[in-house]
Amino acid sequence: MVANASPRKFRHATMRDFPQMQKIYAHARELMARNGNPTQWGNTFPREEVVRDDIAHGRTMLLVDTVGGHERILAQFALCPGEDPTYQHIDGAWLDNDTYVTIHRIASSGLVKHAARDCIRWALKHYGNVRADTHPNNKAMQHVLETSGFARCGLIQLIDRPTDTTRIAYQRHEW
Repeated sequence: MVANASPRKFRHATMRDFPQMQKIYAHARELMARNGNPTQWGNTFPREEVVRDDIAHGRTMLLVDTVGGHERILAQFALCPGEDPTYQHIDGAWLDNDTYVTIHRIASSGLVKHAARDCIRWALKHYGNVRADTHPNNKAMQHVLETSGFARCGLIQLIDRPTDTTRIAYQRHEW
C-alpha cells in the first residue's frame, strides 16, 4: 500500500468517473496486447456505450483508495445480475443452475497489486455465486480466477462480436 493511502473500498461508478475509467480500459488493452492477448478487447472494447450503460444502471463497481486527499480508481468491473444470454450454451457444464452474478469488463489501473483479485473477493462475499469468462490468451485473468477458487467449466461463444468469440467460462459458488 502507498504511504498515507486510505483503506481500499468499493463504490458504484458515476458518470464523473467515466473519463478515468476510459483511461484504465485503454491501459488494460495495452497491457493485454503486450502480454500476447491483442484481440480480446482490440482497440474498441469495452465499447463506450456499454460502459455508459453499465454506469447508468448501477452495474459498475470501483475499487478506490485516497492518497493526498485525492481518490484513485484502483480497479473497475461490471457486476451483472440475472441470467447472461451468452452463458445459455456452454461446451462443458456449469457447477449449478442457481441464481448468479457475472463479472464482466474487469480492469486494473496498475497502481496497486492484487486489485482484480480484491474485486473478485468482494463479488463472492456479496453474491456467493459468481460466473466470469476470459479469452484463451488472457493468461493473467485465468490465473486470477483459478487462484481465487474458480472452476473452469468449459467454453462459451460470445454473442455480441463478429470474430474471436471463444471464451473460457468459470464459476465459483460459495455454498
